[in-house]
Amino acid sequence: MFALRGGPSRGILRRSVRSLQSSARRHNASTVERVSDDVDVCIVGGGPAGLSAAIRLKQLEQEKGREIRVVVVEKGSEIGSHTLSGAVIEPRALNELIPDWASREGHPLTQPATSSSMRFFTQRSSYPIPHPPQMNNKGNYILSLSQFTAWLGGIAEELGVELYPGFAGASLVYSDDGHGVAGVRLNDVGVDRRGQLKDSYEPGMEFRAKATLLAEGARGSLTKTAVRRFQLAKDSDPQTYGFGVKEVWRVDPSQYRPGEVVHTMGWPLDMKTYGGGWVYHMADGLVSLGLVVGLDYANPYLSPYRELQRMKHHPYFADLLSGDSTRVAYGARVLNEGGLQSVPKLHFPGGALIGCSAGFVNIAKIKGTHNAMKTGMLAAEAAYDAVEQESGAPADMSAYESAYKSSWVYDDLYEVRNLRPSFNTQLGIIGGAAYSGIDSLLRGRVAWTFRNPATVDAAHTRRAAECTPIDYPPPQPPLSTDLMTALALTGTNHAEDQPAHLRVRTEADGLEETAERRAEHVRVNVEEYAGLLGRACPAGVYEYVEDEDGSSAKEGWGGKKLVINAQNCIHCKLCDVKVPTQDIQWMVPEGGGGPKYTIT
Repeated sequence: MFALRGGPSRGILRRSVRSLQSSARRHNASTVERVSDDVDVCIVGGGPAGLSAAIRLKQLEQEKGREIRVVVVEKGSEIGSHTLSGAVIEPRALNELIPDWASREGHPLTQPATSSSMRFFTQRSSYPIPHPPQMNNKGNYILSLSQFTAWLGGIAEELGVELYPGFAGASLVYSDDGHGVAGVRLNDVGVDRRGQLKDSYEPGMEFRAKATLLAEGARGSLTKTAVRRFQLAKDSDPQTYGFGVKEVWRVDPSQYRPGEVVHTMGWPLDMKTYGGGWVYHMADGLVSLGLVVGLDYANPYLSPYRELQRMKHHPYFADLLSGDSTRVAYGARVLNEGGLQSVPKLHFPGGALIGCSAGFVNIAKIKGTHNAMKTGMLAAEAAYDAVEQESGAPADMSAYESAYKSSWVYDDLYEVRNLRPSFNTQLGIIGGAAYSGIDSLLRGRVAWTFRNPATVDAAHTRRAAECTPIDYPPPQPPLSTDLMTALALTGTNHAEDQPAHLRVRTEADGLEETAERRAEHVRVNVEEYAGLLGRACPAGVYEYVEDEDGSSAKEGWGGKKLVINAQNCIHCKLCDVKVPTQDIQWMVPEGGGGPKYTIT
Protein backbone atom coordinates (compact mmCIF):
# COMPACT_ATOMS: atom_id res chain seq x y z
CA MET A 1 0.00 0.00 0.00
CA PHE A 2 2.88 2.35 0.73
CA ALA A 3 6.28 2.71 -0.90
CA LEU A 4 8.83 2.36 1.88
CA ARG A 5 11.64 4.86 2.21
CA GLY A 6 14.73 5.15 4.33
CA GLY A 7 15.31 1.42 4.81
CA PRO A 8 14.71 -2.05 3.37
CA SER A 9 11.41 -2.47 1.57
CA ARG A 10 9.07 -5.33 2.39
CA GLY A 11 10.58 -7.33 -0.49
CA ILE A 12 14.15 -6.62 0.58
CA LEU A 13 13.26 -7.52 4.15
CA ARG A 14 11.97 -10.86 2.84
CA ARG A 15 15.02 -11.52 0.66
CA SER A 16 17.51 -10.61 3.35
CA VAL A 17 16.70 -13.76 5.29
CA ARG A 18 16.54 -16.26 2.42
CA SER A 19 20.22 -17.12 2.74
CA LEU A 20 19.50 -18.45 6.22
CA GLN A 21 16.75 -20.84 5.18
CA SER A 22 18.76 -23.98 4.43
CA SER A 23 20.45 -23.94 7.82
CA ALA A 24 17.25 -22.83 9.56
CA ARG A 25 15.42 -26.01 8.60
CA ARG A 26 17.95 -28.04 10.52
CA HIS A 27 17.25 -26.15 13.74
CA ASN A 28 14.37 -25.21 15.94
CA ALA A 29 12.86 -21.93 14.77
CA SER A 30 13.44 -20.40 18.22
CA THR A 31 17.22 -20.89 18.01
CA VAL A 32 17.88 -20.04 14.37
CA GLU A 33 20.23 -17.20 13.50
CA ARG A 34 18.27 -14.06 12.71
CA VAL A 35 18.89 -10.95 10.68
CA SER A 36 19.20 -7.92 12.92
CA ASP A 37 18.74 -4.30 11.88
CA ASP A 38 19.62 -1.30 14.05
CA VAL A 39 17.11 1.55 14.23
CA ASP A 40 16.61 4.50 16.53
CA VAL A 41 12.94 3.97 17.38
CA CYS A 42 10.81 0.90 16.69
CA ILE A 43 7.04 1.34 17.04
CA VAL A 44 4.85 -1.75 17.32
CA GLY A 45 1.40 -0.98 15.94
CA GLY A 46 0.36 1.20 13.02
CA GLY A 47 -2.73 2.76 14.58
CA PRO A 48 -3.33 6.43 15.46
CA ALA A 49 -1.00 6.33 18.50
CA GLY A 50 1.90 4.64 16.72
CA LEU A 51 1.63 6.76 13.60
CA SER A 52 1.31 9.98 15.59
CA ALA A 53 4.51 9.05 17.43
CA ALA A 54 6.26 8.31 14.15
CA ILE A 55 5.12 11.57 12.54
CA ARG A 56 6.16 13.60 15.57
CA LEU A 57 9.62 11.98 15.59
CA LYS A 58 10.15 12.97 11.97
CA GLN A 59 8.90 16.49 12.66
CA LEU A 60 11.50 16.76 15.43
CA GLU A 61 14.10 15.53 12.96
CA GLN A 62 13.22 18.44 10.68
CA GLU A 63 13.08 20.94 13.55
CA LYS A 64 16.33 19.92 15.26
CA GLY A 65 18.38 18.68 12.34
CA ARG A 66 19.39 15.30 13.77
CA GLU A 67 18.42 12.41 11.50
CA ILE A 68 16.50 9.64 13.23
CA ARG A 69 15.49 6.26 11.83
CA VAL A 70 11.91 5.34 12.71
CA VAL A 71 10.30 1.96 11.95
CA VAL A 72 6.63 1.01 12.39
CA VAL A 73 5.68 -2.68 12.27
CA GLU A 74 2.00 -3.50 11.83
CA LYS A 75 0.42 -6.97 11.90
CA GLY A 76 -2.38 -5.96 9.53
CA SER A 77 -1.84 -6.54 5.83
CA GLU A 78 -2.26 -2.80 5.25
CA ILE A 79 -2.09 0.25 7.47
CA GLY A 80 -5.61 0.63 8.86
CA SER A 81 -6.82 -2.89 8.08
CA HIS A 82 -6.95 -3.87 11.77
CA THR A 83 -8.25 -0.53 13.04
CA LEU A 84 -11.81 -0.56 14.37
CA SER A 85 -13.81 2.08 16.20
CA GLY A 86 -17.09 4.00 16.21
CA ALA A 87 -15.78 6.58 15.44
CA VAL A 88 -16.33 10.17 16.39
CA ILE A 89 -13.00 11.97 16.49
CA GLU A 90 -12.14 14.90 18.72
CA PRO A 91 -9.50 16.67 16.59
CA ARG A 92 -7.57 18.27 19.45
CA ALA A 93 -4.42 16.13 19.04
CA LEU A 94 -4.65 16.23 15.25
CA ASN A 95 -4.75 20.03 15.35
CA GLU A 96 -1.49 19.99 17.30
CA LEU A 97 0.21 17.31 15.21
CA ILE A 98 -0.82 18.48 11.73
CA PRO A 99 -2.16 22.05 12.02
CA ASP A 100 -2.85 22.29 8.28
CA TRP A 101 -4.70 18.97 8.01
CA ALA A 102 -7.87 20.59 6.65
CA SER A 103 -5.99 21.84 3.59
CA ARG A 104 -4.42 18.47 2.80
CA GLU A 105 -5.85 16.62 -0.15
CA GLY A 106 -7.72 13.41 0.64
CA HIS A 107 -8.18 13.91 4.39
CA PRO A 108 -11.11 11.83 5.71
CA LEU A 109 -12.56 14.35 8.18
CA THR A 110 -15.32 15.41 5.83
CA GLN A 111 -18.39 14.91 8.04
CA PRO A 112 -18.63 17.17 11.09
CA ALA A 113 -20.92 16.09 13.92
CA THR A 114 -24.02 18.26 13.75
CA SER A 115 -26.03 17.06 16.75
CA SER A 116 -25.68 14.89 19.86
CA SER A 117 -28.41 13.16 21.82
CA MET A 118 -29.01 10.21 24.14
CA ARG A 119 -32.04 7.94 24.33
CA PHE A 120 -33.20 5.37 26.86
CA PHE A 121 -34.62 2.23 25.25
CA THR A 122 -37.33 -0.06 26.47
CA GLN A 123 -38.19 -3.09 24.35
CA ARG A 124 -40.70 -1.20 22.20
CA SER A 125 -40.07 2.50 22.82
CA SER A 126 -37.31 5.03 23.38
CA TYR A 127 -37.16 8.30 25.29
CA PRO A 128 -34.76 11.24 25.10
CA ILE A 129 -32.62 11.67 28.22
CA PRO A 130 -29.93 14.23 29.14
CA HIS A 131 -26.39 13.32 28.24
CA PRO A 132 -23.20 14.32 30.08
CA PRO A 133 -21.59 17.53 28.82
CA GLN A 134 -18.52 15.50 27.88
CA MET A 135 -20.62 13.83 25.17
CA ASN A 136 -21.21 17.10 23.36
CA ASN A 137 -19.72 16.61 19.90
CA LYS A 138 -19.51 20.19 18.69
CA GLY A 139 -16.33 20.50 16.64
CA ASN A 140 -15.89 16.72 16.29
CA TYR A 141 -15.97 14.59 13.16
CA ILE A 142 -17.61 11.27 12.26
CA LEU A 143 -15.37 9.10 10.13
CA SER A 144 -13.94 5.70 9.35
CA LEU A 145 -11.05 5.17 11.75
CA SER A 146 -9.59 2.66 9.30
CA GLN A 147 -9.45 5.32 6.58
CA PHE A 148 -8.15 7.91 9.03
CA THR A 149 -5.32 5.58 10.04
CA ALA A 150 -4.42 4.87 6.41
CA TRP A 151 -4.30 8.62 5.78
CA LEU A 152 -1.95 9.14 8.74
CA GLY A 153 0.19 6.33 7.35
CA GLY A 154 0.57 8.19 4.08
CA ILE A 155 1.76 11.30 5.91
CA ALA A 156 4.22 9.26 7.98
CA GLU A 157 5.61 7.65 4.82
CA GLU A 158 6.05 11.05 3.15
CA LEU A 159 8.14 12.15 6.14
CA GLY A 160 10.45 9.15 5.79
CA VAL A 161 8.99 6.72 8.35
CA GLU A 162 9.58 3.09 7.40
CA LEU A 163 6.22 1.31 7.45
CA TYR A 164 6.10 -2.47 7.49
CA PRO A 165 2.48 -3.65 7.26
CA GLY A 166 2.11 -7.42 7.32
CA PHE A 167 4.85 -7.92 9.90
CA ALA A 168 3.78 -8.84 13.43
CA GLY A 169 5.82 -8.00 16.52
CA ALA A 170 6.09 -11.44 18.14
CA SER A 171 8.40 -10.87 21.11
CA LEU A 172 10.52 -8.29 22.84
CA VAL A 173 14.28 -8.33 22.51
CA TYR A 174 16.08 -7.62 25.78
CA SER A 175 19.38 -5.95 26.54
CA ASP A 176 22.35 -8.16 27.34
CA ASP A 177 21.81 -7.79 31.08
CA GLY A 178 18.07 -8.46 30.72
CA HIS A 179 17.16 -5.26 32.52
CA GLY A 180 15.75 -3.41 29.54
CA VAL A 181 14.14 -3.74 26.13
CA ALA A 182 16.45 -3.53 23.12
CA GLY A 183 13.94 -3.97 20.31
CA VAL A 184 11.40 -6.32 18.78
CA ARG A 185 11.52 -9.68 17.07
CA LEU A 186 9.10 -10.22 14.21
CA ASN A 187 7.09 -13.39 13.79
CA ASP A 188 8.51 -16.30 11.82
CA VAL A 189 6.84 -17.05 8.51
CA GLY A 190 6.53 -20.50 6.97
CA VAL A 191 6.05 -22.67 10.07
CA ASP A 192 3.28 -25.27 9.87
CA ARG A 193 0.72 -26.03 12.55
CA ARG A 194 2.96 -28.81 13.94
CA GLY A 195 5.88 -26.43 14.36
CA GLN A 196 7.81 -27.82 11.40
CA LEU A 197 9.56 -25.50 9.00
CA LYS A 198 8.08 -25.34 5.50
CA ASP A 199 9.94 -24.64 2.26
CA SER A 200 8.74 -21.06 2.55
CA TYR A 201 10.25 -20.62 6.03
CA GLU A 202 11.69 -17.22 6.82
CA PRO A 203 12.85 -16.44 10.36
CA GLY A 204 11.50 -13.22 11.79
CA MET A 205 14.19 -10.57 11.84
CA GLU A 206 14.99 -8.36 14.81
CA PHE A 207 14.79 -4.61 14.90
CA ARG A 208 17.31 -3.52 17.51
CA ALA A 209 16.11 -0.16 18.77
CA LYS A 210 17.33 2.47 21.17
CA ALA A 211 13.69 3.08 22.09
CA THR A 212 10.70 0.77 21.58
CA LEU A 213 7.15 2.14 21.70
CA LEU A 214 4.28 -0.31 22.15
CA ALA A 215 1.17 0.93 20.36
CA GLU A 216 -0.71 -2.37 19.97
CA GLY A 217 -4.11 -1.21 21.17
CA ALA A 218 -6.08 -2.75 24.04
CA ARG A 219 -4.74 -6.03 25.41
CA GLY A 220 -1.66 -6.20 23.19
CA SER A 221 0.46 -9.33 23.57
CA LEU A 222 3.81 -7.51 23.86
CA THR A 223 2.25 -4.99 26.21
CA LYS A 224 1.12 -7.81 28.50
CA THR A 225 4.68 -9.14 28.51
CA ALA A 226 6.19 -5.73 29.32
CA VAL A 227 3.65 -4.98 32.04
CA ARG A 228 4.34 -8.32 33.71
CA ARG A 229 8.14 -8.29 33.36
CA PHE A 230 8.62 -4.71 34.56
CA GLN A 231 5.71 -4.73 37.06
CA LEU A 232 4.17 -1.69 35.44
CA ALA A 233 0.71 -2.26 36.92
CA LYS A 234 1.69 -2.84 40.54
CA ASP A 235 0.50 0.62 41.65
CA SER A 236 -2.64 0.85 39.47
CA ASP A 237 -6.04 -0.80 39.50
CA PRO A 238 -6.64 -3.80 37.22
CA GLN A 239 -7.66 -2.75 33.73
CA THR A 240 -11.34 -3.21 32.93
CA TYR A 241 -12.75 -3.66 29.44
CA GLY A 242 -15.81 -3.12 27.34
CA PHE A 243 -16.57 -4.98 24.16
CA GLY A 244 -17.83 -3.22 21.07
CA VAL A 245 -19.73 -5.00 18.29
CA LYS A 246 -20.48 -2.81 15.30
CA GLU A 247 -21.89 -2.70 11.82
CA VAL A 248 -21.85 -0.11 9.04
CA TRP A 249 -24.94 0.28 6.86
CA ARG A 250 -25.61 2.25 3.73
CA VAL A 251 -29.07 3.49 4.60
CA ASP A 252 -32.00 4.57 2.49
CA PRO A 253 -31.65 8.29 1.64
CA SER A 254 -34.91 8.98 3.47
CA GLN A 255 -33.27 7.81 6.75
CA TYR A 256 -29.91 9.50 6.33
CA ARG A 257 -29.19 12.49 8.59
CA PRO A 258 -25.54 13.45 8.04
CA GLY A 259 -23.69 14.38 11.22
CA GLU A 260 -26.27 13.05 13.67
CA VAL A 261 -24.83 11.31 16.76
CA VAL A 262 -27.09 9.24 19.03
CA HIS A 263 -26.12 7.16 22.08
CA THR A 264 -28.46 4.73 23.80
CA MET A 265 -28.92 3.10 27.19
CA GLY A 266 -31.24 0.35 28.35
CA TRP A 267 -32.68 -2.41 26.18
CA PRO A 268 -31.53 -4.90 24.90
CA LEU A 269 -29.24 -5.13 27.96
CA ASP A 270 -30.81 -5.84 31.34
CA MET A 271 -30.50 -3.49 34.28
CA LYS A 272 -27.60 -5.48 35.75
CA THR A 273 -25.35 -5.18 32.69
CA TYR A 274 -23.31 -2.10 31.89
CA GLY A 275 -23.34 -0.97 28.28
CA GLY A 276 -25.07 1.01 25.58
CA GLY A 277 -25.46 1.56 21.88
CA TRP A 278 -24.62 4.18 19.29
CA VAL A 279 -25.70 5.49 15.90
CA TYR A 280 -23.34 7.74 13.92
CA HIS A 281 -24.43 9.15 10.55
CA MET A 282 -21.14 9.22 8.62
CA ALA A 283 -20.38 10.74 5.23
CA ASP A 284 -21.66 9.33 1.93
CA GLY A 285 -24.91 7.86 3.23
CA LEU A 286 -23.20 5.49 5.70
CA VAL A 287 -24.32 4.86 9.27
CA SER A 288 -22.18 3.26 11.96
CA LEU A 289 -24.19 1.48 14.65
CA GLY A 290 -23.23 -0.83 17.43
CA LEU A 291 -23.36 -1.96 21.03
CA VAL A 292 -20.78 -1.88 23.82
CA VAL A 293 -21.10 -4.39 26.65
CA GLY A 294 -18.99 -4.15 29.81
CA LEU A 295 -16.97 -7.36 30.06
CA ASP A 296 -17.74 -7.57 33.75
CA TYR A 297 -21.17 -8.91 32.74
CA ALA A 298 -22.37 -11.79 34.92
CA ASN A 299 -24.53 -14.06 32.75
CA PRO A 300 -22.45 -16.59 30.75
CA TYR A 301 -25.39 -17.05 28.37
CA LEU A 302 -25.01 -13.51 27.03
CA SER A 303 -23.88 -13.11 23.40
CA PRO A 304 -22.80 -9.57 22.44
CA TYR A 305 -23.33 -10.35 18.75
CA ARG A 306 -26.88 -11.60 19.26
CA GLU A 307 -27.67 -8.68 21.56
CA LEU A 308 -26.76 -6.38 18.67
CA GLN A 309 -28.88 -8.39 16.25
CA ARG A 310 -31.99 -8.18 18.38
CA MET A 311 -31.31 -4.48 19.10
CA LYS A 312 -31.79 -3.82 15.38
CA HIS A 313 -35.36 -5.08 15.62
CA HIS A 314 -36.27 -2.26 17.99
CA PRO A 315 -38.70 0.10 16.18
CA TYR A 316 -36.08 2.87 16.21
CA PHE A 317 -33.52 0.76 14.37
CA ALA A 318 -36.03 -1.05 12.20
CA ASP A 319 -37.13 2.31 10.89
CA LEU A 320 -33.55 3.55 10.44
CA LEU A 321 -32.59 0.43 8.45
CA SER A 322 -35.79 0.22 6.40
CA GLY A 323 -36.20 0.78 2.68
CA ASP A 324 -33.16 0.46 0.48
CA SER A 325 -30.61 -0.16 3.27
CA THR A 326 -27.69 -2.58 3.10
CA ARG A 327 -25.17 -3.76 5.67
CA VAL A 328 -21.67 -3.25 4.30
CA ALA A 329 -19.30 -3.91 7.24
CA TYR A 330 -19.03 -5.72 10.55
CA GLY A 331 -16.39 -5.88 13.28
CA ALA A 332 -15.69 -6.18 16.99
CA ARG A 333 -12.99 -5.20 19.48
CA VAL A 334 -12.31 -4.91 23.21
CA LEU A 335 -11.74 -1.40 24.53
CA ASN A 336 -10.24 -0.12 27.76
CA GLU A 337 -12.69 1.20 30.34
CA GLY A 338 -10.52 1.44 33.46
CA GLY A 339 -9.66 5.09 32.94
CA LEU A 340 -7.20 7.02 35.08
CA GLN A 341 -7.10 4.49 37.93
CA SER A 342 -6.02 1.66 35.61
CA VAL A 343 -3.30 3.48 33.66
CA PRO A 344 -0.07 1.61 34.47
CA LYS A 345 3.41 3.02 34.74
CA LEU A 346 4.04 4.17 31.19
CA HIS A 347 7.76 3.63 30.76
CA PHE A 348 10.28 0.85 31.20
CA PRO A 349 14.01 0.68 30.43
CA GLY A 350 14.23 1.06 26.68
CA GLY A 351 10.63 1.89 25.89
CA ALA A 352 7.09 2.96 26.72
CA LEU A 353 3.39 2.21 26.35
CA ILE A 354 1.33 4.60 24.22
CA GLY A 355 -2.32 4.86 23.21
CA CYS A 356 -4.71 2.09 24.13
CA SER A 357 -1.81 -0.15 25.09
CA ALA A 358 -1.90 1.87 28.30
CA GLY A 359 -5.63 2.61 28.33
CA PHE A 360 -6.42 6.29 27.72
CA VAL A 361 -10.07 5.99 26.64
CA ASN A 362 -12.34 8.66 28.08
CA ILE A 363 -15.35 6.48 28.78
CA ALA A 364 -17.70 9.43 29.30
CA LYS A 365 -16.86 10.84 25.88
CA ILE A 366 -16.70 7.31 24.43
CA LYS A 367 -13.52 8.47 22.71
CA GLY A 368 -9.87 7.58 22.96
CA THR A 369 -8.26 8.48 19.64
CA HIS A 370 -7.40 12.04 20.69
CA ASN A 371 -5.66 10.77 23.83
CA ALA A 372 -3.94 7.95 21.96
CA MET A 373 -2.50 10.40 19.44
CA LYS A 374 -1.38 12.87 22.07
CA THR A 375 0.40 10.24 24.17
CA GLY A 376 2.14 9.04 21.02
CA MET A 377 3.34 12.59 20.44
CA LEU A 378 4.53 12.99 24.04
CA ALA A 379 6.39 9.68 23.92
CA ALA A 380 7.99 10.69 20.62
CA GLU A 381 9.38 13.85 22.18
CA ALA A 382 10.84 11.87 25.10
CA ALA A 383 12.22 9.22 22.74
CA TYR A 384 13.89 11.78 20.49
CA ASP A 385 15.69 13.33 23.45
CA ALA A 386 16.66 9.92 24.84
CA VAL A 387 18.04 8.73 21.51
CA GLU A 388 19.93 11.99 21.07
CA GLN A 389 21.86 11.31 24.28
CA GLU A 390 23.28 8.04 22.89
CA SER A 391 24.37 6.71 26.31
CA GLY A 392 24.49 3.09 25.16
CA ALA A 393 22.06 2.11 27.92
CA PRO A 394 18.34 1.40 27.28
CA ALA A 395 16.57 4.66 26.60
CA ASP A 396 15.26 6.45 29.67
CA MET A 397 11.64 7.31 28.84
CA SER A 398 10.71 8.70 32.26
CA ALA A 399 10.26 12.18 30.75
CA TYR A 400 7.23 10.81 28.91
CA GLU A 401 5.53 9.88 32.17
CA SER A 402 6.10 13.37 33.54
CA ALA A 403 4.84 14.96 30.33
CA TYR A 404 1.67 12.85 30.43
CA LYS A 405 0.87 13.90 33.99
CA SER A 406 1.25 17.55 33.01
CA SER A 407 -0.80 17.21 29.82
CA TRP A 408 -4.42 17.67 28.89
CA VAL A 409 -4.69 13.87 28.53
CA TYR A 410 -4.32 13.49 32.29
CA ASP A 411 -6.85 16.28 32.87
CA ASP A 412 -9.22 14.64 30.39
CA LEU A 413 -9.16 11.36 32.33
CA TYR A 414 -9.14 12.93 35.78
CA GLU A 415 -12.37 14.79 35.08
CA VAL A 416 -14.28 11.54 34.41
CA ARG A 417 -12.36 9.20 36.74
CA ASN A 418 -15.40 8.29 38.85
CA LEU A 419 -18.00 7.73 36.15
CA ARG A 420 -17.36 4.12 35.10
CA PRO A 421 -16.35 2.87 38.60
CA SER A 422 -19.60 4.25 40.04
CA PHE A 423 -21.49 1.47 38.27
CA ASN A 424 -19.53 -1.11 40.29
CA THR A 425 -20.48 0.36 43.66
CA GLN A 426 -23.54 -0.42 45.78
CA LEU A 427 -25.37 2.15 43.66
CA GLY A 428 -25.81 -0.41 40.86
CA ILE A 429 -26.58 0.45 37.23
CA ILE A 430 -29.39 2.94 37.90
CA GLY A 431 -27.59 4.58 40.80
CA GLY A 432 -24.35 4.64 38.84
CA ALA A 433 -26.09 6.40 35.96
CA ALA A 434 -27.56 8.99 38.33
CA TYR A 435 -24.25 9.56 40.09
CA SER A 436 -22.40 9.83 36.78
CA GLY A 437 -24.82 12.50 35.59
CA ILE A 438 -24.11 14.63 38.66
CA ASP A 439 -20.35 14.02 38.65
CA SER A 440 -20.11 14.82 34.95
CA LEU A 441 -21.72 18.21 35.62
CA LEU A 442 -19.20 18.82 38.41
CA ARG A 443 -16.45 17.76 35.96
CA GLY A 444 -14.79 15.56 38.54
CA ARG A 445 -14.33 18.31 41.14
CA VAL A 446 -15.06 16.00 44.09
CA ALA A 447 -12.77 14.99 46.93
CA TRP A 448 -12.90 11.24 46.31
CA THR A 449 -11.82 8.75 43.71
CA PHE A 450 -13.67 5.47 43.28
CA ARG A 451 -11.50 2.43 42.73
CA ASN A 452 -11.99 -0.07 39.96
CA PRO A 453 -12.71 -3.66 41.06
CA ALA A 454 -9.72 -5.51 42.48
CA THR A 455 -10.57 -8.52 40.31
CA VAL A 456 -10.41 -8.90 36.54
CA ASP A 457 -13.57 -8.81 34.42
CA ALA A 458 -13.70 -12.58 34.02
CA ALA A 459 -14.05 -13.03 37.79
CA HIS A 460 -17.45 -11.28 37.67
CA THR A 461 -18.90 -14.11 35.58
CA ARG A 462 -21.44 -16.18 37.52
CA ARG A 463 -21.86 -19.90 37.10
CA ALA A 464 -24.48 -21.01 34.64
CA ALA A 465 -26.54 -22.67 37.38
CA GLU A 466 -27.06 -19.25 38.95
CA CYS A 467 -28.26 -17.61 35.73
CA THR A 468 -31.19 -17.80 33.34
CA PRO A 469 -30.45 -18.74 29.72
CA ILE A 470 -31.21 -15.93 27.26
CA ASP A 471 -33.75 -16.81 24.58
CA TYR A 472 -32.50 -14.96 21.51
CA PRO A 473 -34.85 -14.76 18.51
CA PRO A 474 -33.67 -16.42 15.29
CA PRO A 475 -32.11 -14.14 12.65
CA GLN A 476 -34.52 -12.36 10.33
CA PRO A 477 -32.56 -11.24 7.25
CA PRO A 478 -31.78 -8.69 6.06
CA LEU A 479 -32.17 -6.82 9.37
CA SER A 480 -30.42 -9.53 11.41
CA THR A 481 -28.32 -12.46 10.25
CA ASP A 482 -26.39 -15.43 11.56
CA LEU A 483 -22.82 -14.83 12.72
CA MET A 484 -21.03 -16.40 9.76
CA THR A 485 -22.87 -14.14 7.31
CA ALA A 486 -21.66 -11.10 9.24
CA LEU A 487 -18.14 -12.50 9.58
CA ALA A 488 -17.81 -12.67 5.80
CA LEU A 489 -17.96 -8.85 5.76
CA THR A 490 -14.72 -8.57 7.76
CA GLY A 491 -12.53 -9.99 4.99
CA THR A 492 -10.81 -12.15 7.61
CA ASN A 493 -8.15 -14.53 6.36
CA HIS A 494 -5.30 -16.48 7.94
CA ALA A 495 -2.86 -18.89 6.36
CA GLU A 496 -4.48 -22.23 7.15
CA ASP A 497 -1.33 -24.22 7.90
CA GLN A 498 0.33 -22.11 10.58
CA PRO A 499 0.80 -22.49 14.35
CA ALA A 500 -2.31 -21.67 16.35
CA HIS A 501 -2.18 -18.14 17.71
CA LEU A 502 -4.82 -19.01 20.32
CA ARG A 503 -3.59 -21.44 22.95
CA VAL A 504 -5.00 -22.94 26.12
CA ARG A 505 -2.44 -21.94 28.71
CA THR A 506 -1.98 -19.44 31.48
CA GLU A 507 0.59 -16.67 31.43
CA ALA A 508 2.70 -18.72 33.83
CA ASP A 509 2.73 -21.76 31.52
CA GLY A 510 5.21 -22.37 28.75
CA LEU A 511 4.28 -21.71 25.15
CA GLU A 512 3.02 -25.25 24.61
CA GLU A 513 -0.38 -26.25 25.91
CA THR A 514 -0.89 -29.70 27.43
CA ALA A 515 -3.69 -32.25 27.12
CA GLU A 516 -4.29 -31.94 30.85
CA ARG A 517 -4.64 -28.16 30.67
CA ARG A 518 -7.03 -28.41 27.73
CA ALA A 519 -9.14 -31.07 29.49
CA GLU A 520 -9.42 -28.94 32.60
CA HIS A 521 -10.39 -25.95 30.46
CA VAL A 522 -13.20 -27.94 28.87
CA ARG A 523 -14.40 -29.29 32.21
CA VAL A 524 -14.65 -25.92 33.93
CA ASN A 525 -16.00 -23.94 30.99
CA VAL A 526 -18.58 -26.54 29.96
CA GLU A 527 -19.66 -27.79 33.39
CA GLU A 528 -19.68 -24.47 35.23
CA TYR A 529 -20.05 -21.76 32.57
CA ALA A 530 -22.10 -23.41 29.80
CA GLY A 531 -19.33 -22.93 27.22
CA LEU A 532 -19.26 -19.13 27.50
CA LEU A 533 -16.79 -18.56 24.67
CA GLY A 534 -19.05 -20.36 22.21
CA ARG A 535 -21.54 -17.51 22.69
CA ALA A 536 -19.30 -14.59 23.50
CA CYS A 537 -16.82 -14.84 20.62
CA PRO A 538 -17.98 -12.54 17.77
CA ALA A 539 -16.34 -14.69 15.09
CA GLY A 540 -17.30 -18.28 15.87
CA VAL A 541 -13.75 -19.21 16.86
CA TYR A 542 -14.63 -21.39 19.85
CA GLU A 543 -16.86 -24.46 19.84
CA TYR A 544 -17.42 -27.02 22.59
CA VAL A 545 -18.60 -30.00 20.54
CA GLU A 546 -19.35 -33.68 21.02
CA ASP A 547 -16.27 -35.89 20.82
CA GLU A 548 -18.12 -38.51 18.82
CA ASP A 549 -15.23 -40.88 18.11
CA GLY A 550 -13.40 -40.34 21.42
CA SER A 551 -10.28 -39.16 19.59
CA SER A 552 -9.86 -36.23 21.97
CA ALA A 553 -10.61 -38.06 25.20
CA LYS A 554 -7.34 -37.02 26.83
CA GLU A 555 -7.92 -33.33 26.20
CA GLY A 556 -11.71 -33.29 26.54
CA TRP A 557 -14.21 -33.82 29.34
CA GLY A 558 -17.62 -35.42 29.64
CA GLY A 559 -17.68 -36.31 25.96
CA LYS A 560 -16.99 -32.71 24.94
CA LYS A 561 -13.94 -31.26 23.25
CA LEU A 562 -12.82 -27.77 22.37
CA VAL A 563 -12.46 -26.79 18.72
CA ILE A 564 -10.61 -23.54 18.02
CA ASN A 565 -11.34 -22.16 14.54
CA ALA A 566 -8.38 -19.79 14.59
CA GLN A 567 -8.82 -18.92 10.92
CA ASN A 568 -12.01 -17.02 11.88
CA CYS A 569 -10.27 -14.78 14.44
CA ILE A 570 -10.81 -11.04 14.00
CA HIS A 571 -8.25 -10.15 16.70
CA CYS A 572 -10.84 -8.68 19.07
CA LYS A 573 -9.14 -10.15 22.23
CA LEU A 574 -12.45 -10.93 23.98
CA CYS A 575 -11.35 -14.51 24.72
CA ASP A 576 -8.14 -13.31 26.36
CA VAL A 577 -10.15 -11.04 28.68
CA LYS A 578 -13.41 -12.86 29.43
CA VAL A 579 -12.78 -16.63 29.63
CA PRO A 580 -13.52 -17.57 33.27
CA THR A 581 -10.49 -19.86 33.52
CA GLN A 582 -8.16 -17.09 32.25
CA ASP A 583 -6.26 -19.64 30.19
CA ILE A 584 -6.73 -18.49 26.60
CA GLN A 585 -3.63 -16.69 25.45
CA TRP A 586 -3.85 -14.59 22.29
CA MET A 587 -0.58 -14.27 20.37
CA VAL A 588 0.16 -12.71 17.01
CA PRO A 589 -0.35 -14.97 13.99
CA GLU A 590 1.75 -14.67 10.86
CA GLY A 591 1.81 -11.03 9.81
CA GLY A 592 -0.93 -10.00 7.42
CA GLY A 593 -3.55 -12.38 8.79
CA GLY A 594 -6.81 -11.31 10.36
CA PRO A 595 -9.55 -8.90 9.34
CA LYS A 596 -9.32 -6.40 6.52
CA TYR A 597 -11.35 -3.42 7.64
CA THR A 598 -11.71 -0.54 5.23
CA ILE A 599 -14.69 1.60 6.25
CA THR A 600 -15.04 0.72 9.95
